[in-house]
Amino acid sequence: MIIINPISPVAFSIAGFAVRWYALAYIAAFVLGAWIFRKLSQRGGNKILSSKKAFDDLFTAMILGVIIGGRLGYVLFYNLPFFIAHPLEVIAIWNGGMSFHGGLLGVIIAAFLVARKQKITTFSILDLLTVVAPIGLFFGRIANFINMEVMGRETTQPFGVVFAGTGDTVPRHASPLYEATLEGLLLFIIMFCLWKFTKLREKTGALSGIFAMLYACFRIFAEQFRAPDAQLGFLTSWGLTMGQLLSALMFIAGGIIFTIAMRKK
Repeated sequence: MIIINPISPVAFSIAGFAVRWYALAYIAAFVLGAWIFRKLSQRGGNKILSSKKAFDDLFTAMILGVIIGGRLGYVLFYNLPFFIAHPLEVIAIWNGGMSFHGGLLGVIIAAFLVARKQKITTFSILDLLTVVAPIGLFFGRIANFINMEVMGRETTQPFGVVFAGTGDTVPRHASPLYEATLEGLLLFIIMFCLWKFTKLREKTGALSGIFAMLYACFRIFAEQFRAPDAQLGFLTSWGLTMGQLLSALMFIAGGIIFTIAMRKK
């Protein structure tokens, strides 16, 4: 059993304004992701970087898509009755509560709008975003762990984690760290290698399909160690979680996109 002293969700304060680790995670993800995206797209001659304004427009849209989509996804998929009763809580994203699948839908919509404006295909943007998206997933899961959110199920393994002073003395899987490793670090390595060392980037939509399928597999596996959301519990008697259901649908969509991309000449 590993005992960890809880980390304050507030990283530091400036003039009485609390800066939270959750916010820093998003900032780090967007800054690093934007830098890598720009480097890769310049090497690939991507037309969306025809001007600085086009690049700025893209990432402004991405930020809005992630935040708005992620929050609305959590509201709709995970805790709708609560937010109907407390509508002002919808904007309290600093308290946590973001859905990856909702954020993904937000990003797809944002990419579609930018692509239409730039007169390019939506997947020319999404394919490259699949390389940088795991960076955001990595930092987001680290922030989840710091905030003691989406913690794991009970375990008797020696690597079970207990946060001292929280009243919960049951060792649990550090599931946010599992997801940071699988959905963040490992997925980034795979997508970067596929983009750099294969010709799949020439098949528009192929990388997007692969990303969707790999993320779904990693998420479904990681959910075996993650406690279901208290307000939802398991969706079935055999232990299906909302995250697994949404990921299964994502896997099917990814398979369809990949198949269509590979069949195109």
